[in-house]
Amino acid sequence: MATDPAPRTDRPPLDAAALERALVRPGGLWRRVRVVPEAGSTNTDLVGAAQGGAPGGTVLVTEHQTAGRGRLDRAFHTPPRAALTFSVLLRPDVPSARLGWLPLLMGAAAVAGVAAASGVRARLKWPNDVLAGGDGGAERKLAGILAEAAFSAEGPGVVIGMGLNVDQDRAELPVPTATSLALEGGGRDRAALLRAVLDAFADRYTAWHGAGGDADACGLAAEYRERCATIGLGVRVHLPGGRLLEGTAADVDAQGRLVVRGPGGTGEAVSAGDVVHVRRADGAY
Repeated sequence: MATDPAPRTDRPPLDAAALERALVRPGGLWRRVRVVPEAGSTNTDLVGAAQGGAPGGTVLVTEHQTAGRGRLDRAFHTPPRAALTFSVLLRPDVPSARLGWLPLLMGAAAVAGVAAASGVRARLKWPNDVLAGGDGGAERKLAGILAEAAFSAEGPGVVIGMGLNVDQDRAELPVPTATSLALEGGGRDRAALLRAVLDAFADRYTAWHGAGGDADACGLAAEYRERCATIGLGVRVHLPGGRLLEGTAADVDAQGRLVVRGPGGTGEAVSAGDVVHVRRADGAY
């Protein structure tokens, strides 16, 4: 873990009122945008708010996340105002087998939003990473996505969080496999990025939800497959209990699972909740 550098004072804060005016519209998906100066984890806080009855369409953003969580409760933190760290609460009425598409939908929205607001071309690593920085092994992690269930008296909900590296320099990133928009030469306006990502998410979510969660019918599956750097690669999938699945990442199925085809041609589908790590067979990230 890199040593924390001295805090920067030149990074502008987000304007919560301006974001709410831009994102909360009659008939739109987003109902409330809240910006807090500091949070341990926006996902943890929004899951708690969901359990307390917060409506679908709630967005929670923090200027400084001090105890962020990735998959399998891996911890991370970011310098104040250097990243775009937020979570959204959704209450979808679709078959539960199709909910695995929600983090993939956020990934597709992130790629579209980052391109629109920063000019950086990004791709997706199944199931929860956004990559930038070139092709093949040169790609590095630009953002991570985490989806969690949130139950309440209002019914089931899903919280999806994303941490997007925006203004960090190399010393502020925790691992060498990470990058930021600043390092990729992209735009670093966090408000513009949030608006672009949430607008892209709302468009895709509305179509997906209207199709009953059918990612093929609404075009989400085709978009995801086109932008996914994992499909077509040789992979090693590390599973619980030390099991290793090796083969070619052949597809993403109707439930958002990765289909890995072994040497004998037999395919096995694994969900995001099944895997510990997905690595390229050549050892690259």
